[in-house]
Amino acid sequence: MYAVQSRVNGELGHQIGDGFIAAVISFGSGLVILSLGLTVFRRGRRGLQLVARAVSAKHLSWWHLFGGLAGALFVLSQGLVAAPLGIALFTVAVVAGQTVSGVLMDRFGIGPGGRRPLHASKIVGAALALIAVAFTVSGELRGSGALWLLALPLVAGIGQGWQQAVNGQVRVTAQSALTATFLNFLTGTIALVFAALVHSLLVGFALDLPENPWLYTGGLIGCVFIAGAAVVVRTTGVLMLGLCIVAGQLVCALALDLLAPTAGHPLGVTTIVGTALALVAVVIAAVRWRRPGHVRA
Repeated sequence: MYAVQSRVNGELGHQIGDGFIAAVISFGSGLVILSLGLTVFRRGRRGLQLVARAVSAKHLSWWHLFGGLAGALFVLSQGLVAAPLGIALFTVAVVAGQTVSGVLMDRFGIGPGGRRPLHASKIVGAALALIAVAFTVSGELRGSGALWLLALPLVAGIGQGWQQAVNGQVRVTAQSALTATFLNFLTGTIALVFAALVHSLLVGFALDLPENPWLYTGGLIGCVFIAGAAVVVRTTGVLMLGLCIVAGQLVCALALDLLAPTAGHPLGVTTIVGTALALVAVVIAAVRWRRPGHVRA
């Protein structure tokens, strides 16, 4: 889903000519969908009450409610530095940040599943996933753009792991993925609207919306993805969820290159091999290695 959303939001930003406005449209449309969902599903509204009580009683920290800020940062980083940095370096930086964040979130128990031990298999799987992404985009790596620009997608990647962890905590407290996803989109949309207003004051405002309806589906895709991640992160842990997302991105990117190729970017061997490596990385990370001769009684 991430790969599809990235292509949709990227094309929307390109046609509008303003990455800030495109991000607001994506997040804002998701917020509208979720708001309608709250009017229909009582459990979602009850979840808001449960979260408010938990924060008031200090059973849930207030900062757990701001996972959407990380999502907003990720969307903005796409529009601000992906082009000058190059999509290949951008992707590697995001995955590196996401992998490091997954390790830290599990190590310190930020996610709803609590602390998770860092086994050798997870370290190897995480390293292999990063290699898989780097290999997949190796043909597109270039030295244009200042290397300091890597800091933004790296931080955005770290934020992705944190976002999944805190959204999972909110989902458990609210007993509703709808509630957790709504709060995520609410905080993210507010942050993006503020950023877009500041940007418009500095550089001006011009809006020419494209007619293609598919370019406005990024928010819907984001709703499904964020809700799903908030549900499964308690079981998988943040690191494993991140590795599965990376593998899913590469599989989806491969499918998109096959079914809807873009001009000048035909499906290559590196994409196929990189996707296979990512899938192997997930399998390795999911299996806990035991020392030779160690037998559980």
